[in-house]
Amino acid sequence: METWEWIVLGAAVALVVVLGLMWLRIRRRRTHLQERFGREYERAVAGAGTGTAEQRLTDIEREYGELEVRALPTAARERYLEEWRHAESRFVSDPRDAARAAERLVERVLEERGYPADDDVEHRLALVAVDHPDVVERYRHGRAMVEADGNAQTEDLRKAMVDFRTVLEDLLQGQRTAA
Repeated sequence: METWEWIVLGAAVALVVVLGLMWLRIRRRRTHLQERFGREYERAVAGAGTGTAEQRLTDIEREYGELEVRALPTAARERYLEEWRHAESRFVSDPRDAARAAERLVERVLEERGYPADDDVEHRLALVAVDHPDVVERYRHGRAMVEADGNAQTEDLRKAMVDFRTVLEDLLQGQRTAA
């Protein structure tokens, strides 16, 4: 083989190696995001496409790293659980008010834990999904039931309460990640 053929062969091998390493890096990033965000990853990809969704989730993960998310002290957890019991006891007499109180309670827990009080609910939920990917959809569902423009039936509000209780319990446990 002549010298120029060796050079071309070497360049081709180097190109294959570089492309392989790039593919492995992309695959590792995708797997990491899928494991970290769970169903939120699938939702983001369905809504924006793989590349855009992965970039957004990577940005969210980076932004989350800059937050000071903290676990709540025992006294605060107990206080929130007592408030929950109070909201739950009001459900029989005023389901809509009880469900709204439950939603506000979850929002206060999020704020006290260090999540931003963001008007952009989806952005806030994406930040919550970094540590609590399994309950973000429950939070969305509960909000949808409460915000049903006055058309929510008692059963819908009951489901919202169950969703908010699941979210609240998960948030009060502290930092968790997807299994």
